[in-house]
Amino acid sequence: QVQVVGSGGGSVQVGESLKLSCKAHGYIFTKCGLGFYRQLPGKERELVSMFKDDGTPIYADSVVGRFSISRDNLKNTLILQMNSLKTEDTAVYYCATDRSTWCTGGICYPCHYDGQGAQVTVSS
Repeated sequence: QVQVVGSGGGSVQVGESLKLSCKAHGYIFTKCGLGFYRQLPGKERELVSMFKDDGTPIYADSVVGRFSISRDNLKNTLILQMNSLKTEDTAVYYCATDRSTWCTGGICYPCHYDGQGAQVTVSS
């Protein structure tokens, strides 16, 4: 069973919008630090956005004011709304967990999951 399933992405023009979704199963959605990452050509994967443990969203400086993260708890789905896209947003976007570990009742569960990447291409 695929634990983390990402969807969305595509090709748009500068200034347009796209939405990415990420559906995760069980504790992965509720207990792991699930977020959106991206990998630009020739660069390391970077965090785009995620929720902190207290529910506060955090964003990469480069997307503040343009991207918005939300979650649908009934559907176990994380959503990234990307507005005012720029050419420099072109990357492969991933939904992934933060490599933490969730422990309960003496049992620990890994939070080491990646969804499939989605290509986002923004052209001028």
